[in-house]
Amino acid sequence: MKSNTILSPKELGNLIKKRRRQLKLKQPELALVSGTGIRFISDLENGKENCRLGLSLRVLSTLGLQILVADPSSSE
Repeated sequence: MKSNTILSPKELGNLIKKRRRQLKLKQPELALVSGTGIRFISDLENGKENCRLGLSLRVLSTLGLQILVADPSSSE
């Protein structure tokens, strides 16, 4: 999977939705395996700005996604 630059909650939600669909998971299935609720998954995928960070990271991990932070001072 190629890396993506995420600049907004909506972009993160779109990435999560895309990955969930690639894995052929429905929202209730993702909620169950990630230990969250269906409403949370829906809000997250729709870019709700006040979704809980800990739960969001848990969903990302469940989907095999990770956050990589680029050092803005490094020149690549």
